[in-house]
Amino acid sequence: MNKPVLTIFYQFNPWQSSIGGIQTFIRAFIKYAPDEFELRMVGTGPPGSALGVWEATEYAGRPIQFMALVALGEDNIRPLVPTTISYTAALIGRNLASDFMHFYRIEPTLLTLNWAGDKTLFIQNDIRKQMQQNAGKQAILWQRFPGAYFALEKLLITQFNQIYSCNSESAQHYREVYPDLADRVAFLKNCFDPEIFYPKLGTERETQRRELAQELGLAETVQFVLFAGRFHPQKDPLLLIRAIAALENTQVHLLMAGAGELEEAVRGEIDRLNLSDRITLLGAVNSDRLAQLYQVASAFVLSSVYEGLPLAVLEALACGTPIVTTDSGETPRLLSPESGIVCRERTPEALAHALSQVLAAPTRYSCEACVQTAQPYSAPTVVAEVYREMLHRWYHSKAKHLVSPSPN
Repeated sequence: MNKPVLTIFYQFNPWQSSIGGIQTFIRAFIKYAPDEFELRMVGTGPPGSALGVWEATEYAGRPIQFMALVALGEDNIRPLVPTTISYTAALIGRNLASDFMHFYRIEPTLLTLNWAGDKTLFIQNDIRKQMQQNAGKQAILWQRFPGAYFALEKLLITQFNQIYSCNSESAQHYREVYPDLADRVAFLKNCFDPEIFYPKLGTERETQRRELAQELGLAETVQFVLFAGRFHPQKDPLLLIRAIAALENTQVHLLMAGAGELEEAVRGEIDRLNLSDRITLLGAVNSDRLAQLYQVASAFVLSSVYEGLPLAVLEALACGTPIVTTDSGETPRLLSPESGIVCRERTPEALAHALSQVLAAPTRYSCEACVQTAQPYSAPTVVAEVYREMLHRWYHSKAKHLVSPSPN
């Protein structure tokens, strides 16, 4: 029996720097794929790359066929024409169906309704909260046309054999809105790569922290707080900057790893509040560098308006770093009292107070408690379960086909 073929559809290139939980999840899904599957991905390529052509290559040692569908330069800042629109338009007239197909945005599946194969939709955020105006102006384009989005969703969602959401409330929402599809909807843990994200213990962690302080020209007694993600209205980095201004402890230094459309506003807010000596913008960093930052930080801060289950939270916990988060997404359900604090009010003062609590009690929020909280979300475990479900459906489909009566 031939191997089943999985094709992943998403608008990014795994070999290029790209900030986002979906990108990180796809990378893990490729890296830890079992040998029972052949992998393909339809993504994007740098300007000047060949488009619409399959290329035999590999990612993290795993063979994969890759097709760049559209050319894309800077992936961390939204272009004038949304990439989703360009990507969807590039699918017109094509049929790239395979045994299994994975989608992370619903818009491209407007072109796949008639494609044969087992289709899975992965949902990273709570779409209802994304549509709310308090999610930030222009958080997503669909905020302007929520009725049109939900009409499109209703049209397209019946084609999926499996629907995964990394937000339990969102999963329950889909079961209630589409009761005929309830048995296809499941909550899926997001995951971290344990080969990259793990704790540095004892003196090694402390030595690494002092080395970073020296590199940045800061006092050796400094406590690092980390933000990692897109500078995007969803993540609300401006709230975090204002929280640092409200923090009484001036020995705390915020590291901001990321890039995005709010970068100019972020720089302006840092200047306005005279915080240039307390905040360092690192730009987009690769996963190895990000792991080093998690390993030396005293806390990781999530200031989001809405979320699914942020991979950055899992990565930070896996590195032994406690979390301070706004009340958004799945993170408040994940944290134990020893691995972080949920800030129930979205104000700079409330976020600063929660951060002060964690920084003042490092023994209460121990490395061991953080690692234990993250452990069930290890990528080899989570990814293997998804692939097992796929193989089960594959063998069931083949067996059903073999026993089907031949037409007279």
